[in-house]
Amino acid sequence: MRHITVIGTGYVGLVTGTCFADLGNTVCCLDIDETKIKMLHEGKSPIFEPGLEEMIHRNVQGNRLSFTTDYDAALANAEFVFIAVGTPEGVDGEADLKYVGQTAKTVAQTMQHPLIIINKSTVPVGTGDWVADIVRENQPAPVDFAVVSNPEFLREGSAILDFTAPDRIVLGSLNRDAANKVAELYLGLRAPIIITDLRTAEMIKYASNAFLATRISFINEIANICEQLGADVKEVATGMGYDKRIGHYFLDAGVGYGGSCFPKDVKALAHMATTHGTHPQLLKSVMDINQYQRIHVVQKLRDVLGRRLNGKVIGLLGLAFKPNTDDMRESPAAEIARAMLRENAIVKGYDPASMGVAAKMLPDLQLAMDPYDLAKGCDALILLTEWNEFKHLDMPKIKSLMRQPVFIDGRNLYEPQTMQTYGFTYRGVGRGY
Repeated sequence: MRHITVIGTGYVGLVTGTCFADLGNTVCCLDIDETKIKMLHEGKSPIFEPGLEEMIHRNVQGNRLSFTTDYDAALANAEFVFIAVGTPEGVDGEADLKYVGQTAKTVAQTMQHPLIIINKSTVPVGTGDWVADIVRENQPAPVDFAVVSNPEFLREGSAILDFTAPDRIVLGSLNRDAANKVAELYLGLRAPIIITDLRTAEMIKYASNAFLATRISFINEIANICEQLGADVKEVATGMGYDKRIGHYFLDAGVGYGGSCFPKDVKALAHMATTHGTHPQLLKSVMDINQYQRIHVVQKLRDVLGRRLNGKVIGLLGLAFKPNTDDMRESPAAEIARAMLRENAIVKGYDPASMGVAAKMLPDLQLAMDPYDLAKGCDALILLTEWNEFKHLDMPKIKSLMRQPVFIDGRNLYEPQTMQTYGFTYRGVGRGY
């Protein structure tokens, strides 16, 4: 059993702290947001993540997990301090490190004994060195410490599984002994552990996310070509995926990637490349294709309903950027909704998890109680998030509720022939027409 402090109770910090507690460690999660800590003390998770609230409750009851806003209390017995605060997108696409810097400074001013400080947040290459400088410069008196980079690879909606059954653990440090001690925290997971230097570890995170985003943009470009040539991108992707060098993952054509990671990380990597004198042409193309996919979906709607969407009633099935989360950051649905609202369309939306988020983010969006309520009076529906509950909708009933049976399938969730049999004017992405 080790004593761990996790600073930040967002997706990464709260999942990391809770899972480490579930492995038998004593964990204190710190956040300066008093509202979040109050919720956690009440047994409520401030984020939507399947299974997390139950795990929090279990570990609080077992006296392995606690929450505070007090740095002195959080660091009193800590051996390891994970920095898991936000790194939002800056003005030029760079990662904004103000919260990381503030955290490192406060840790330096508070620490009374040697610590291993672990960067869990996604941070630009070179941040580990910068954090070490901040800690060194802000200590009231010299106290030994080491900085380790331990990038996260948690997917929203399956974060607990990703923590407990990871593909790999990446650690980077100039202090090999410190890296080995952090590695010991993960030994029970029986996952491959890669130990390298700070900058290489930081780069592994960015390169991984950029490559996955590239796969998504690649298959979307292929989808757009398929539409013009009469091919079916779903079958193309299946045929490609059986090649072991390619594989099936991240070859689903649709409206592109979103969320808090891929958009921000690709932009940040491109910014790093540009500021250091290289030319990230591929990364720029990845971002351009992703942006085009949103426009392409709206164009499909215009092709069926006419150029003017003024007064048309459009329903959005799914608002979160992916299933099993309420996160609407960089959500394709949000951007598509705004585009249609600007054209004076009447836009309605339904999502199993993100209705509260949508109400704040898109005040002009009309929220429906369920998919059938959404369909009432619509001139078209657009499927934007592939929630499981959408796979088994009563499509004849949906059609009967609509003013016009137009269905734009932005995630290729349904079979074109089946939807046409039901009487829909159906358009998928890259389905050969």
